[in-house]
Amino acid sequence: MAGKALSLLPPLLLAAAGLAGLLLLCVPTRDIREPPALKYGIVLDAGSSHTSMFIYKWPADKENDTGIVGPHSSCDVHGGGISSYADSPSGAGQSLVECLNQALRDVPKERHAGTPLYLGATAGMRLLHLTSPEASANVLAAATQTLTQYPFDFRGARILSAQDEGVFGWVTANYLLENFIKYGWVGQWFRPKKGTLGAMDLGGASTQITFETASPAEDPASEVQLRLYGQHYRVYTHSFLCYGRDQVLRRLLASALQTHGFHPCWPKGYSAHVLLQDVYESPCTAAQRPQTFNRSTKVSLSGSSDPALCRGLISELFNFSSCRFSRCSFNGIFQPPLAGKFIAFSAFFYTVDFLRTVMGLPVATLQQLEAAVVTICNQTWSEQLLRRGYGFDERAFGGVTFQKKAGDTAVGWALGYMLNLTNLIPADPPGLRKGTDFSSWVVLLLLFAAMPLAAFVLLLHRARSAESPSAI
Repeated sequence: MAGKALSLLPPLLLAAAGLAGLLLLCVPTRDIREPPALKYGIVLDAGSSHTSMFIYKWPADKENDTGIVGPHSSCDVHGGGISSYADSPSGAGQSLVECLNQALRDVPKERHAGTPLYLGATAGMRLLHLTSPEASANVLAAATQTLTQYPFDFRGARILSAQDEGVFGWVTANYLLENFIKYGWVGQWFRPKKGTLGAMDLGGASTQITFETASPAEDPASEVQLRLYGQHYRVYTHSFLCYGRDQVLRRLLASALQTHGFHPCWPKGYSAHVLLQDVYESPCTAAQRPQTFNRSTKVSLSGSSDPALCRGLISELFNFSSCRFSRCSFNGIFQPPLAGKFIAFSAFFYTVDFLRTVMGLPVATLQQLEAAVVTICNQTWSEQLLRRGYGFDERAFGGVTFQKKAGDTAVGWALGYMLNLTNLIPADPPGLRKGTDFSSWVVLLLLFAAMPLAAFVLLLHRARSAESPSAI
C-alpha cells in the first residue's frame, strides 16, 4: 500500500500544478499584463495669496470609475497670487514658468498632448474683478499667453464663481473619502451608509461652507443640486467674500487704526510700520476707508495683547441684526441647520494645527479652542467664525475634523474642478468595471483549493513513507 501511495503522489501533484497552470492561462490577457497606461490632469489653483499646481493621474482605461484619481505631484509657485500682478500683468504669467517646467518633467512626454491643463482663480481675482475688470482680464490674458506655450491640452484660465469654489471643495473631500460610492472586495460597487461630510474652506480672501441638506433652501442662490453615480444630492453652499484670513487681518488692522491707535490682537511688545495704501486698497476695507488719506503714509502701530478688545474687533465683523429668512448665519445670509460631520481644511487646518502641535494646546472642543486663544493672547479668526458665524455648538464642533489631506491628496477645490471638467464622475451608477474579473476570482478560488489538496497528498506520502520499510 505504501508503494501504491508513492506511485500516486507524482500524478496528483502534477495534476494539481497542471490545473493551476491551465486556469492561469484562462485569465484574460489584460488581467496579467503590465499595469495600464496612466492619464494625467493639471490644475493651477490661483488663490489670493499664492498659486499651487496639482498634477493628478488615473488609469487610462478606467475613466468612469471611482477611487482611482490620485495625486502625482505638486508645486508651489513662488511669490503672491496672480491678482498681485494687477500693475504688471506679464509677471503673472512669468511666475508660473518654474512649476510648468516641472510639469514637463513630471508628466511623461508621450502624454503631454493629451493632458488637460486648467487654471482656476478664486477670491483674490474676484476682488480684483470688482475693482478693475480690465486689470483682471489683463492678468488672465498674461497667464493664458504663458500656458498656451506649453505642449499640454490647455482648456482655459477663468475666475471660479463663489458657488463653484464651495461645491468643488465639497466634491473633492467626499470623493477622496469614498463617501459617494465604494468598491467592495466582492467585486461590486456599493453606496456607503455613512453619508457625506460637510466642507469648510478658509482661504486668503474668502471662506466657504458647504454641506448636504434634506430640505430645499429658502434662498435658491445657495442651493446646488448634483447627480453623482446615480444618486441625487441637494447641497447648501455659501462663500463669504472678504472673510478669508488675509482680508480679515486687513479689516482688523483698519479697525485698530481707527478705533484704538494700537492693535489689541497683536502681542505686547510687537510693533510695525503700516502703509495706509496696503490697508485701504482692498474692496474689503472700503467701508472703513477715510474720505481723505495719504496712500504713501506709514503709521507705527503697537500690539497690546488684549483678548477682550481683540474679540470686540472681530465681533464687529459679524452682523446679526437682521434676517429675512427663518434662520441665518450672519450678514443676513440664509443657512439651514448644520447637518452631519464636517471636514475643515486650508487655513482652518493650519490654525488648529499650530495651536495643537506648535503650542501644545488641546483644541478638541470649542471651550478648549477658546482657552487656547486666550493662552496665546491673540484671538484667532477660526474660533469666532465657527462659533458665532456658522453656529457650531459643542456637539456640532465634536464632529469637525481639521485635515490638510484626505489619504495622500490635498483637500481643496482643485480635484473636484478637474473631475467635473473631465467628466471623471458619471451621473449614472457604474457597472462592474473595476477590480478582478469573475474568471479571475474562479482561478484564485481553484488555486486555493488545489494547494491544500497537494499539501494533503504530500502529508499522506510522508506518513506512508514513515510506516513502510520500503521507504528506507
